[in-house]
Amino acid sequence: MIRRWSALGVLTLAVLLIGIDGTVLALATPFISRDLDATGIQILWIGDIYSFVLASLLITMGGLGDRIGHKKMLLWGATAFAVISAATAYAPSAELLIAARALQGIAGATLAPATLALIRGIFADPRERTLAVGIWASAFSAGAAFGPILGGILLEHFWWGSVFLINVPVMVVLVIGGIALVPEHRNPAPGPWDLLSVVFSMAGILGAVYAIKEVAAQGFHLDVAIAALLGAGALTLFVRRQLRLSHPLIDVRLFGNRAFTGVVSANLLSVLGLSGLVFFLSQYFQLVQGFSPLKAGLAELPAAVTATVFGVLAGVAVRYWSRRAVLTSGLAMVGAAMATLTVLTPGTSYPQLGVTLFVVGVGLGLAFTVASDVLLASVPKERAGAAAAVSETAYELGMALGIATLGSIVTGVYRNFTAPEGIPAAAVAESRDSLAAAVEAAQTLPADQGAALLVATKHAFTSGLAIASGVGAALMLVSAVAVWLLLRERLPGPVEVGVRSDPAVHGDARGDSGVDAAGGAELCDRHRQFGTGTGLKGDARTFLPEHQQACPR
Repeated sequence: MIRRWSALGVLTLAVLLIGIDGTVLALATPFISRDLDATGIQILWIGDIYSFVLASLLITMGGLGDRIGHKKMLLWGATAFAVISAATAYAPSAELLIAARALQGIAGATLAPATLALIRGIFADPRERTLAVGIWASAFSAGAAFGPILGGILLEHFWWGSVFLINVPVMVVLVIGGIALVPEHRNPAPGPWDLLSVVFSMAGILGAVYAIKEVAAQGFHLDVAIAALLGAGALTLFVRRQLRLSHPLIDVRLFGNRAFTGVVSANLLSVLGLSGLVFFLSQYFQLVQGFSPLKAGLAELPAAVTATVFGVLAGVAVRYWSRRAVLTSGLAMVGAAMATLTVLTPGTSYPQLGVTLFVVGVGLGLAFTVASDVLLASVPKERAGAAAAVSETAYELGMALGIATLGSIVTGVYRNFTAPEGIPAAAVAESRDSLAAAVEAAQTLPADQGAALLVATKHAFTSGLAIASGVGAALMLVSAVAVWLLLRERLPGPVEVGVRSDPAVHGDARGDSGVDAAGGAELCDRHRQFGTGTGLKGDARTFLPEHQQACPR
């Protein structure tokens, strides 16, 4: 018992660090822009290259972990992440920082699927697993809560590279604790490693996300068409190959499970809608409202703290309401809160923003915890790594595309600001790169001209952020509707998820086993506890006859 929960503590360090890194980097962008003379486009690449690379490798690393062991992947990835983070902190140029962030993405791809897969293997009891997933999800929120404060302290006393150095001691603790406490978990019959599937998945994801990013940033052109065609072709070949293989890298039949499809869709759309807001809100607090890094970090606390608290409370909520209701409500709350930012101005008061961030945190805490638990319950235990990789891929794709597309909206609106009369052309041209550049340019001008330039650029940046928030709100509401429609059948409490006719859950005519084969004992325990035809309030399904016959008395 103690060892299981101690192992969970080690595993949460990885997601804790991911949460910290996300908020810390957003705070550091004004300093990176200033010290490395980074353009607006380079700042976007620094923000999203990590997620692009990570997303293209998550499926590969999740499948590799199922084969060689998720503990090994976790330890190797943590070691590499620590070394690369140290190198990233001392990047001398924006170009090298982008390259270092890409290498971080390679190392990070080993961490994300390993943590969820190991939780699935460590906690066989469904109730313990639900609590463990809640703690795991809350650790991410806790990292997001602690990150702005830690980042603010570091950035007020040290250079921007210090925000990457904090990864090193955390990864050292993770490696030591992982060796001592975390048991190994792998697929006992993984089958051969298919290199061609790896190539198709990487080429498909990179081609698709590059095309979307370029369309958002520069419009449609020949390179976009080529990348889109190559990406679509590679993904088509990948799916067709997975359907033919006896041991696929990803069992695409899982998408026949409405619960699995709903969770993955929600992850992609909701994170896409939210990530642009998170990335640019820190810049809004610092560059528009003039907050110090520490004050900006504290300003974002309402969302992070409430997400942590309600991530734990989500396990209580699903005892009284269906997972469908909790997940949909959480996403809808975030969408509604983000919609209020469409009227954002440079002078918007903090109490108004604080209430918005509070509601965003409540919705995220409920939604992401329940989504993670539904995902784990919807697949066989031995495929947990691959399934977690699919969900994490959707998450990271959403993160990267959110920064790229919504970020391009903010950047596009900002660059078209109307320059006040009398401002030198050189200062205007410099200011169009980024708001941080405009702040520096204003300091070189006479007081009245500098003030006029800042008013124009701050208004343009805020207008772009308001438009991006509206797009993000719409995406969150679409994801809520998608979950409501895809999870139309009631889900079976904290045990197993699927549809009765789904071969990925109940097996198929060829004899391939589904979730029942891996989760039969859990289903029997639930049958004995609640009786035939009964279940948890608002969240259970009548047990099938084959379940009743398979359960020993």
